Amino acid sequence: MAGETTRPARVDGTAMRLTRILMFTLAVAVAAGLLGGCSRETSATTGQPIDLGATEVREYQGKRLDSVGDFRENSIKGPQDVPLDTYRLKVFGEVDTPLELTYDEVIARQQYKKVVTLNCVEGWSVDILWEGVRLADLLEQAGYDPNAKTVIFRCYDGYSTSLPLKKVVGQNLLFAYKMNGIDLPKERGFPFQVVAEDQWGYKWAKWVTEIEVSNSEDFRGYWESRGYDNDATLPEAKRRSESTTTP
Repeated sequence: MAGETTRPARVDGTAMRLTRILMFTLAVAVAAGLLGGCSRETSATTGQPIDLGATEVREYQGKRLDSVGDFRENSIKGPQDVPLDTYRLKVFGEVDTPLELTYDEVIARQQYKKVVTLNCVEGWSVDILWEGVRLADLLEQAGYDPNAKTVIFRCYDGYSTSLPLKKVVGQNLLFAYKMNGIDLPKERGFPFQVVAEDQWGYKWAKWVTEIEVSNSEDFRGYWESRGYDNDATLPEAKRRSESTTTP
């Protein structure tokens, strides 16, 4: 009878220990699950965050933004697929040091963001939060001639246009690689688009591969050589300019 009274006690003790171990393991698992719900999803194999994609911003500093999808496709050859592994931005012409920059080298400098409206001659417009680098900073790195007249932009699809140097530098125009907080889609000019503030949309060069600083004011881009005005300043911008210069 003594064996019968002591053996069950050992079984009960073992069962209790096993129960405690199982409860502890379950508690750890539950805690991990709860904490995981408050953090980014991670890979089961590497433990590294999984990129679930950026979310487009639709409001900035109280201003409603239009969507990336609100644009109309009107490029000369359709959206371009620009390979980043071979992409080089050339900056040349009236400069001391011509540049050939990779995508990462272009954006490895002070970045800026600004809400700017793109107005198309077709009659539509969009308000977008643009993010990028100043074209002036790229020109300064190349040592541009401040007495030059024109900045010419050439693009992956063969498109081209130009802007006065004094506007590019004096107005701090952006060379954008993001819009509404996400990378430029290829439809919108990835990897880079000129944010030609206060200019009609045909001055907003997309898929830019070359920036030339020129002494000539005679260059005419794709649409300008087909009859579009080389001065694409918006009417309201002209009125602002006239009002500030009129005594």
